[in-house]
Amino acid sequence: MTTRVGVVRFPGTNCDLDAQWAFEQLGATTEILWHGDASVGAVDAVIVPGGFAHGDYLRTGAIARFSPIMDAVAGFAAAGGPVVGICNGFQILCEAGLLPGALQKNAGLKFICDTVDVRVSTTTTVLTNSTIVDQVLRIPINHFEGNYTCAARTLDELRADDRIVVRYVDNPNGSLDDIAGICNAGRNVVGLMPHPERASDLLLGSADGNCLLESVLHAAGARVAL
Repeated sequence: MTTRVGVVRFPGTNCDLDAQWAFEQLGATTEILWHGDASVGAVDAVIVPGGFAHGDYLRTGAIARFSPIMDAVAGFAAAGGPVVGICNGFQILCEAGLLPGALQKNAGLKFICDTVDVRVSTTTTVLTNSTIVDQVLRIPINHFEGNYTCAARTLDELRADDRIVVRYVDNPNGSLDDIAGICNAGRNVVGLMPHPERASDLLLGSADGNCLLESVLHAAGARVAL
């Protein structure tokens, strides 16, 4: 059975079509989930993509977290469904309380558009089950507020529970402990700043993101088969 991936669209989202294309190249079917929807429908995985939800007014992701779709995403996650937030999506998941901590302005207060190396720290998440520990992936970043921060106690918990999913090899934004992505305690909700959907074809410069997208599909398929 084909895995169905729902991609959330807020006013200001601009990576939704990229995410759809990347997952469809891997054999999935996709559908757009409008931010005003009260349900995620019959999807097997949810992607909260990058962009500038609601123009990033007030605080990045702070308005988007109140959209009706986020209650549905939270319910889907609580039931064990795979949820991945990319860039702006990571910020939204933190604002919605689905992930701990917050994303603040980059060190140096500059917008960064570059391609970076990230190292896989754990393979036991919905985003990394098709990777190996210490695997280095070359993936683009595109953000102004990608500097992850959290309380010291939270960082201790993330480390102790193996919930830091990927780390920057050469930290571009000042992120605490080189964090590029984290997961929740259930390991089914992941947020990351780099854009794997933009590294899904060699014509884009790298196909390293595919192992992350394939992990999502594998996790979704395994859950459906239960």
